[in-house]
Amino acid sequence: MKSNRNWLMGVICFLIAVVFFVAGLFTYSIINFLNPQYQISFNRNVSRENIINFNRVKTILMQTYYEAVDENKLLEGAISGMAQAVDDPYTVYYTAKQMKDFMEKQSGNYVGIGVTVYMDENDLLTVSETFAGSPAKEAGMRIGDKIVKVDGEDVTPIKDSELIVQKIRGVPGTNVEVTVYRPEINDYITFNMVRQVINLVYIHSDMLEGNIGYIQLKLFDEDISYDFANHVNKLIMNGAKGIILDLRNNPGGDYEQVVRIADMIVPEGIIVYTEDRNGKREEKKSDANELNIPMTVLINEYSASASEILSAAIKEYGKGTLVGKTTFGKGLVQSIVRLEGGAGLKYTVSKYYTPSGVCIQDVGVTPDIEVENDQQYRYYSIEDIPEGEDRQLACAIQEINRLIAVQEE
Repeated sequence: MKSNRNWLMGVICFLIAVVFFVAGLFTYSIINFLNPQYQISFNRNVSRENIINFNRVKTILMQTYYEAVDENKLLEGAISGMAQAVDDPYTVYYTAKQMKDFMEKQSGNYVGIGVTVYMDENDLLTVSETFAGSPAKEAGMRIGDKIVKVDGEDVTPIKDSELIVQKIRGVPGTNVEVTVYRPEINDYITFNMVRQVINLVYIHSDMLEGNIGYIQLKLFDEDISYDFANHVNKLIMNGAKGIILDLRNNPGGDYEQVVRIADMIVPEGIIVYTEDRNGKREEKKSDANELNIPMTVLINEYSASASEILSAAIKEYGKGTLVGKTTFGKGLVQSIVRLEGGAGLKYTVSKYYTPSGVCIQDVGVTPDIEVENDQQYRYYSIEDIPEGEDRQLACAIQEINRLIAVQEE
Protein backbone atom coordinates (compact mmCIF):
# COMPACT_ATOMS: atom_id res chain seq x y z
CA MET A 1 0.00 0.00 0.00
CA LYS A 2 2.86 2.30 0.87
CA SER A 3 4.66 1.51 -2.37
CA ASN A 4 1.51 2.35 -4.34
CA ARG A 5 1.27 5.64 -2.51
CA ASN A 6 4.92 6.45 -3.33
CA TRP A 7 4.36 5.51 -6.97
CA LEU A 8 1.31 7.78 -7.13
CA MET A 9 3.21 10.66 -5.52
CA GLY A 10 6.00 10.19 -8.04
CA VAL A 11 3.55 10.33 -10.94
CA ILE A 12 1.95 13.46 -9.52
CA CYS A 13 5.33 15.15 -9.08
CA PHE A 14 6.31 14.20 -12.63
CA LEU A 15 3.05 15.62 -13.99
CA ILE A 16 3.53 18.82 -12.00
CA ALA A 17 7.07 19.13 -13.40
CA VAL A 18 5.79 18.62 -16.96
CA VAL A 19 3.11 21.24 -16.44
CA PHE A 20 5.68 23.75 -15.13
CA PHE A 21 8.06 22.93 -18.01
CA VAL A 22 5.33 23.39 -20.63
CA ALA A 23 4.12 26.56 -18.96
CA GLY A 24 7.68 27.90 -18.86
CA LEU A 25 8.27 26.96 -22.48
CA PHE A 26 5.00 28.61 -23.50
CA THR A 27 5.88 31.76 -21.51
CA TYR A 28 9.38 31.82 -23.07
CA SER A 29 7.87 31.45 -26.54
CA ILE A 30 5.41 34.29 -25.94
CA ILE A 31 8.20 36.54 -24.66
CA ASN A 32 10.37 35.71 -27.66
CA PHE A 33 7.46 36.31 -30.01
CA LEU A 34 6.79 39.71 -28.48
CA ASN A 35 10.49 40.56 -28.04
CA PRO A 36 12.48 38.28 -30.38
CA GLN A 37 16.19 37.70 -29.76
CA TYR A 38 18.64 37.30 -32.66
CA GLN A 39 22.19 36.12 -32.73
CA ILE A 40 25.19 36.07 -35.06
CA SER A 41 26.75 32.66 -35.53
CA PHE A 42 30.10 31.56 -36.93
CA ASN A 43 31.32 28.16 -38.02
CA ARG A 44 34.23 26.37 -36.36
CA ASN A 45 36.73 27.64 -38.93
CA VAL A 46 36.55 31.15 -37.45
CA SER A 47 39.34 31.78 -34.96
CA ARG A 48 38.51 32.30 -31.31
CA GLU A 49 40.53 35.54 -31.33
CA ASN A 50 38.41 37.08 -34.11
CA ILE A 51 35.16 36.34 -32.29
CA ILE A 52 36.51 37.77 -29.03
CA ASN A 53 37.84 40.86 -30.84
CA PHE A 54 34.55 41.37 -32.69
CA ASN A 55 32.63 41.43 -29.41
CA ARG A 56 35.25 43.50 -27.60
CA VAL A 57 35.45 46.20 -30.28
CA LYS A 58 31.65 46.39 -30.29
CA THR A 59 31.58 46.74 -26.49
CA ILE A 60 34.35 49.37 -26.42
CA LEU A 61 32.61 51.51 -29.03
CA MET A 62 29.20 51.14 -27.41
CA GLN A 63 30.43 51.95 -23.90
CA THR A 64 33.45 54.27 -24.11
CA TYR A 65 33.46 55.97 -27.53
CA TYR A 66 33.32 59.75 -26.95
CA GLU A 67 29.82 59.99 -28.50
CA ALA A 68 26.75 57.77 -28.37
CA VAL A 69 26.96 55.05 -31.01
CA ASP A 70 24.08 53.60 -33.00
CA GLU A 71 24.42 49.82 -32.65
CA ASN A 72 22.58 49.26 -35.93
CA LYS A 73 25.12 51.42 -37.79
CA LEU A 74 27.94 49.36 -36.32
CA LEU A 75 26.31 46.15 -37.46
CA GLU A 76 25.53 47.48 -40.93
CA GLY A 77 29.14 48.62 -41.23
CA ALA A 78 30.27 45.10 -40.31
CA ILE A 79 28.00 43.65 -43.02
CA SER A 80 29.44 46.07 -45.57
CA GLY A 81 32.92 45.12 -44.40
CA MET A 82 32.22 41.45 -45.10
CA ALA A 83 31.39 42.28 -48.72
CA GLN A 84 34.56 44.36 -49.06
CA ALA A 85 36.69 41.65 -47.46
CA VAL A 86 36.34 39.29 -50.43
CA ASP A 87 38.46 41.85 -52.34
CA ASP A 88 36.22 41.91 -55.41
CA PRO A 89 35.24 45.32 -56.83
CA TYR A 90 31.96 43.85 -58.09
CA THR A 91 30.82 42.56 -54.69
CA VAL A 92 29.17 45.20 -52.53
CA TYR A 93 26.55 45.63 -49.80
CA TYR A 94 23.84 48.22 -50.51
CA THR A 95 21.91 50.06 -47.82
CA ALA A 96 18.15 50.29 -48.30
CA LYS A 97 18.48 53.67 -50.05
CA GLN A 98 21.36 52.53 -52.24
CA MET A 99 19.45 49.38 -53.18
CA LYS A 100 16.38 51.42 -54.11
CA ASP A 101 18.45 53.64 -56.39
CA PHE A 102 20.22 50.65 -57.92
CA MET A 103 17.02 48.76 -58.68
CA GLU A 104 15.27 51.69 -60.36
CA LYS A 105 14.57 50.81 -63.97
CA GLN A 106 17.48 51.80 -66.17
CA SER A 107 16.67 53.21 -69.59
CA GLY A 108 17.95 55.79 -72.02
CA ASN A 109 16.68 58.57 -69.74
CA TYR A 110 18.26 59.60 -66.45
CA VAL A 111 19.34 62.70 -64.58
CA GLY A 112 23.08 63.19 -64.52
CA ILE A 113 26.04 64.45 -66.54
CA GLY A 114 26.01 62.10 -69.56
CA VAL A 115 28.90 59.65 -69.30
CA THR A 116 29.41 55.90 -69.25
CA VAL A 117 32.00 54.61 -66.80
CA TYR A 118 33.85 51.52 -65.63
CA MET A 119 36.23 50.57 -62.81
CA ASP A 120 39.82 50.33 -64.05
CA GLU A 121 42.49 47.88 -62.87
CA ASN A 122 43.22 50.18 -59.90
CA ASP A 123 39.54 50.37 -58.89
CA LEU A 124 39.21 53.98 -60.04
CA LEU A 125 35.99 55.04 -61.76
CA THR A 126 37.00 55.83 -65.33
CA VAL A 127 35.06 57.60 -68.07
CA SER A 128 34.61 55.35 -71.11
CA GLU A 129 32.37 57.69 -73.13
CA THR A 130 30.89 61.18 -73.04
CA PHE A 131 27.65 61.83 -74.88
CA ALA A 132 27.04 64.64 -77.34
CA GLY A 133 25.25 67.63 -75.80
CA SER A 134 25.70 66.36 -72.25
CA PRO A 135 26.98 68.49 -69.33
CA ALA A 136 30.12 66.35 -69.20
CA LYS A 137 30.89 66.82 -72.90
CA GLU A 138 30.20 70.57 -72.75
CA ALA A 139 32.40 70.96 -69.66
CA GLY A 140 35.33 69.21 -71.33
CA MET A 141 35.36 65.84 -69.56
CA ARG A 142 37.10 63.20 -71.66
CA ILE A 143 37.49 59.46 -72.03
CA GLY A 144 40.10 58.11 -69.62
CA ASP A 145 39.40 60.71 -66.91
CA LYS A 146 39.49 59.12 -63.44
CA ILE A 147 36.71 60.40 -61.16
CA VAL A 148 38.27 60.97 -57.74
CA LYS A 149 35.91 63.41 -56.00
CA VAL A 150 32.19 64.22 -56.12
CA ASP A 151 31.15 67.47 -54.41
CA GLY A 152 34.45 67.46 -52.55
CA GLU A 153 34.08 63.89 -51.25
CA ASP A 154 36.95 61.53 -51.98
CA VAL A 155 35.36 58.57 -53.79
CA THR A 156 38.54 56.60 -54.48
CA PRO A 157 37.97 54.25 -51.49
CA ILE A 158 34.60 53.22 -53.02
CA LYS A 159 35.09 50.11 -55.13
CA ASP A 160 31.61 49.87 -56.65
CA SER A 161 30.92 52.07 -59.65
CA GLU A 162 27.17 52.29 -58.99
CA LEU A 163 27.68 53.85 -55.54
CA ILE A 164 29.77 56.64 -57.06
CA VAL A 165 27.35 57.12 -59.95
CA GLN A 166 24.52 57.57 -57.45
CA LYS A 167 26.43 60.50 -55.93
CA ILE A 168 26.77 62.14 -59.35
CA ARG A 169 23.13 61.74 -60.31
CA GLY A 170 20.46 63.87 -58.69
CA VAL A 171 17.72 66.42 -59.28
CA PRO A 172 17.57 68.23 -62.65
CA GLY A 173 18.96 71.75 -62.49
CA THR A 174 21.14 71.12 -59.43
CA ASN A 175 24.92 71.57 -59.42
CA VAL A 176 27.47 68.81 -59.06
CA GLU A 177 31.23 69.23 -58.77
CA VAL A 178 33.33 66.40 -60.15
CA THR A 179 37.11 66.24 -59.82
CA VAL A 180 39.03 63.96 -62.16
CA TYR A 181 42.61 62.85 -62.54
CA ARG A 182 43.66 63.12 -66.20
CA PRO A 183 46.56 60.72 -66.94
CA GLU A 184 47.67 62.46 -70.14
CA ILE A 185 48.56 65.66 -68.22
CA ASN A 186 49.27 63.98 -64.87
CA ASP A 187 47.07 66.48 -63.06
CA TYR A 188 43.62 67.04 -61.57
CA ILE A 189 40.74 68.98 -63.12
CA THR A 190 37.53 70.04 -61.38
CA PHE A 191 34.32 70.40 -63.40
CA ASN A 192 31.26 72.28 -62.18
CA MET A 193 28.20 71.01 -64.02
CA VAL A 194 24.42 71.29 -63.86
CA ARG A 195 22.60 67.97 -63.81
CA GLN A 196 20.07 67.52 -66.56
CA VAL A 197 17.78 64.86 -67.98
CA ILE A 198 19.97 62.87 -70.34
CA ASN A 199 18.27 61.36 -73.36
CA LEU A 200 20.77 58.81 -74.54
CA VAL A 201 20.83 57.08 -77.88
CA TYR A 202 22.97 53.98 -77.55
CA ILE A 203 22.88 52.96 -81.21
CA HIS A 204 23.77 54.82 -84.37
CA SER A 205 24.01 53.62 -87.95
CA ASP A 206 25.04 55.08 -91.27
CA MET A 207 25.85 54.00 -94.82
CA LEU A 208 29.48 54.60 -95.66
CA GLU A 209 30.99 54.96 -99.11
CA GLY A 210 30.86 51.76 -101.17
CA ASN A 211 27.60 50.55 -99.57
CA ILE A 212 29.23 49.63 -96.29
CA GLY A 213 26.83 49.65 -93.37
CA TYR A 214 28.17 51.10 -90.10
CA ILE A 215 26.57 50.43 -86.69
CA GLN A 216 27.90 51.86 -83.45
CA LEU A 217 26.72 50.37 -80.15
CA LYS A 218 27.63 52.53 -77.15
CA LEU A 219 25.99 50.35 -74.48
CA PHE A 220 23.69 47.34 -74.30
CA ASP A 221 20.52 48.71 -72.74
CA GLU A 222 17.24 46.86 -72.25
CA ASP A 223 15.95 47.44 -75.81
CA ILE A 224 19.16 47.28 -77.82
CA SER A 225 18.57 43.91 -79.53
CA TYR A 226 15.31 45.19 -81.04
CA ASP A 227 17.01 48.38 -82.18
CA PHE A 228 19.97 46.45 -83.57
CA ALA A 229 17.71 44.23 -85.70
CA ASN A 230 15.95 47.29 -87.11
CA HIS A 231 19.21 49.06 -87.98
CA VAL A 232 20.67 45.93 -89.63
CA ASN A 233 17.51 45.33 -91.69
CA LYS A 234 17.40 48.97 -92.78
CA LEU A 235 21.02 48.92 -93.93
CA ILE A 236 20.56 45.68 -95.85
CA MET A 237 17.37 46.96 -97.48
CA ASN A 238 19.30 50.06 -98.56
CA GLY A 239 21.93 47.91 -100.26
CA ALA A 240 24.64 47.33 -97.65
CA LYS A 241 27.19 44.79 -98.90
CA GLY A 242 28.90 44.45 -95.55
CA ILE A 243 28.62 45.74 -91.97
CA ILE A 244 31.12 47.35 -89.62
CA LEU A 245 30.05 46.89 -85.99
CA ASP A 246 31.73 49.44 -83.71
CA LEU A 247 32.00 48.31 -80.08
CA ARG A 248 34.78 50.69 -79.10
CA ASN A 249 34.31 52.41 -75.71
CA ASN A 250 31.29 50.17 -75.00
CA PRO A 251 31.47 49.13 -71.31
CA GLY A 252 28.82 46.38 -71.61
CA GLY A 253 25.29 46.23 -70.27
CA ASP A 254 22.38 43.80 -70.38
CA TYR A 255 23.48 40.14 -70.58
CA GLU A 256 20.26 38.86 -72.16
CA GLN A 257 20.31 41.60 -74.78
CA VAL A 258 23.84 40.83 -75.97
CA VAL A 259 22.93 37.14 -76.18
CA ARG A 260 20.00 38.02 -78.44
CA ILE A 261 22.22 40.11 -80.69
CA ALA A 262 24.82 37.33 -80.90
CA ASP A 263 22.02 34.88 -81.74
CA MET A 264 21.16 36.99 -84.79
CA ILE A 265 24.74 36.87 -86.04
CA VAL A 266 26.33 33.49 -85.25
CA PRO A 267 25.23 29.99 -86.37
CA GLU A 268 23.75 27.32 -84.12
CA GLY A 269 25.88 26.63 -81.06
CA ILE A 270 27.04 28.03 -77.73
CA ILE A 271 27.24 31.82 -77.54
CA VAL A 272 28.62 32.04 -74.01
CA TYR A 273 28.53 29.95 -70.86
CA THR A 274 29.14 30.54 -67.17
CA GLU A 275 30.58 28.35 -64.42
CA ASP A 276 30.26 28.83 -60.66
CA ARG A 277 32.59 27.66 -57.88
CA ASN A 278 31.10 24.16 -57.99
CA GLY A 279 31.53 23.81 -61.74
CA LYS A 280 27.83 24.25 -62.45
CA ARG A 281 27.56 25.34 -66.07
CA GLU A 282 24.84 27.45 -67.68
CA GLU A 283 24.90 27.86 -71.44
CA LYS A 284 23.38 30.41 -73.78
CA LYS A 285 22.87 29.03 -77.28
CA SER A 286 21.99 30.39 -80.69
CA ASP A 287 19.63 28.84 -83.22
CA ALA A 288 20.46 27.90 -86.81
CA ASN A 289 19.63 31.35 -88.21
CA GLU A 290 22.65 33.57 -88.81
CA LEU A 291 23.60 36.83 -90.46
CA ASN A 292 25.22 36.02 -93.80
CA ILE A 293 26.96 39.26 -94.67
CA PRO A 294 30.66 40.24 -94.44
CA MET A 295 31.41 41.88 -91.09
CA THR A 296 34.22 43.58 -89.23
CA VAL A 297 34.06 44.46 -85.54
CA LEU A 298 35.89 47.41 -83.99
CA ILE A 299 37.12 46.91 -80.41
CA ASN A 300 39.50 48.68 -78.04
CA GLU A 301 40.70 48.68 -74.43
CA TYR A 302 37.42 50.28 -73.31
CA SER A 303 35.26 47.50 -74.78
CA ALA A 304 34.18 45.39 -71.81
CA SER A 305 31.84 42.71 -70.51
CA ALA A 306 28.89 42.31 -72.93
CA SER A 307 31.01 43.82 -75.72
CA GLU A 308 33.56 41.07 -75.14
CA ILE A 309 30.90 38.34 -75.17
CA LEU A 310 29.67 39.52 -78.57
CA SER A 311 33.08 40.10 -80.15
CA ALA A 312 34.42 36.75 -78.90
CA ALA A 313 31.44 34.83 -80.30
CA ILE A 314 31.75 36.56 -83.69
CA LYS A 315 35.49 35.84 -83.79
CA GLU A 316 35.29 32.20 -82.75
CA TYR A 317 32.52 31.36 -85.21
CA GLY A 318 34.39 33.13 -88.01
CA LYS A 319 31.52 35.54 -88.62
CA GLY A 320 33.70 38.63 -88.76
CA THR A 321 37.17 40.11 -88.42
CA LEU A 322 38.05 41.91 -85.19
CA VAL A 323 39.99 45.15 -85.66
CA GLY A 324 41.54 47.44 -83.05
CA LYS A 325 43.02 46.77 -79.60
CA THR A 326 42.63 43.99 -77.01
CA THR A 327 39.49 44.50 -74.91
CA PHE A 328 39.28 45.31 -71.19
CA GLY A 329 38.92 41.77 -69.79
CA LYS A 330 35.82 41.73 -67.58
CA GLY A 331 34.53 38.16 -67.40
CA LEU A 332 32.71 37.96 -64.06
CA VAL A 333 28.98 37.50 -63.51
CA GLN A 334 27.10 39.30 -60.72
CA SER A 335 23.84 38.52 -58.98
CA ILE A 336 21.62 40.79 -56.88
CA VAL A 337 19.99 39.55 -53.67
CA ARG A 338 17.37 41.52 -51.75
CA LEU A 339 17.96 41.56 -48.01
CA GLU A 340 15.78 42.41 -45.01
CA GLY A 341 14.67 46.01 -44.64
CA GLY A 342 15.21 46.86 -48.29
CA ALA A 343 18.99 46.40 -48.30
CA GLY A 344 20.76 44.28 -50.88
CA LEU A 345 23.91 42.45 -51.88
CA LYS A 346 25.52 42.46 -55.30
CA TYR A 347 28.10 39.71 -55.56
CA THR A 348 30.07 37.74 -58.12
CA VAL A 349 28.65 34.25 -58.70
CA SER A 350 30.49 32.89 -61.72
CA LYS A 351 32.77 33.51 -64.70
CA TYR A 352 32.01 33.99 -68.39
CA TYR A 353 33.54 31.67 -70.96
CA THR A 354 33.68 32.06 -74.75
CA PRO A 355 32.33 29.26 -76.99
CA SER A 356 35.81 27.68 -77.11
CA GLY A 357 36.13 27.72 -73.31
CA VAL A 358 38.30 30.82 -72.77
CA CYS A 359 37.63 32.96 -69.69
CA ILE A 360 38.13 36.59 -70.65
CA GLN A 361 38.66 37.85 -67.08
CA ASP A 362 41.91 39.90 -66.96
CA VAL A 363 42.69 38.60 -70.49
CA GLY A 364 40.25 40.26 -72.86
CA VAL A 365 39.54 39.48 -76.50
CA THR A 366 42.41 40.00 -78.93
CA PRO A 367 41.77 41.52 -82.36
CA ASP A 368 42.55 39.67 -85.59
CA ILE A 369 44.11 42.88 -86.88
CA GLU A 370 45.74 45.08 -84.24
CA VAL A 371 45.56 48.78 -85.02
CA GLU A 372 46.03 51.75 -82.71
CA ASN A 373 44.76 55.24 -83.37
CA ASP A 374 47.10 58.19 -83.17
CA GLN A 375 47.96 58.92 -79.52
CA GLN A 376 46.47 62.40 -79.75
CA TYR A 377 43.03 60.79 -80.20
CA ARG A 378 43.42 58.19 -77.45
CA TYR A 379 40.97 59.96 -75.13
CA TYR A 380 38.57 61.19 -77.81
CA SER A 381 35.03 59.97 -78.29
CA ILE A 382 34.73 58.11 -81.58
CA GLU A 383 32.62 60.83 -83.17
CA ASP A 384 35.16 63.50 -82.13
CA ILE A 385 38.02 62.00 -84.16
CA PRO A 386 38.39 64.15 -87.31
CA GLU A 387 37.19 62.58 -90.52
CA GLY A 388 39.93 60.56 -92.15
CA GLU A 389 42.01 60.36 -88.96
CA ASP A 390 40.41 57.20 -87.50
CA ARG A 391 43.00 54.55 -88.36
CA GLN A 392 41.00 51.75 -86.83
CA LEU A 393 37.91 52.58 -88.86
CA ALA A 394 40.02 52.92 -92.02
CA CYS A 395 41.46 49.45 -91.40
CA ALA A 396 37.97 48.03 -90.79
CA ILE A 397 36.78 49.52 -94.09
CA GLN A 398 39.76 48.04 -95.92
CA GLU A 399 39.09 44.62 -94.38
CA ILE A 400 35.34 44.68 -95.11
CA ASN A 401 36.05 45.53 -98.73
CA ARG A 402 38.40 42.53 -98.89
CA LEU A 403 35.72 40.26 -97.39
CA ILE A 404 33.12 41.59 -99.85
CA ALA A 405 35.46 40.92 -102.76
CA VAL A 406 36.09 37.37 -101.55
CA GLN A 407 32.33 36.75 -101.25
CA GLU A 408 31.67 38.10 -104.73
CA GLU A 409 34.33 35.92 -106.41
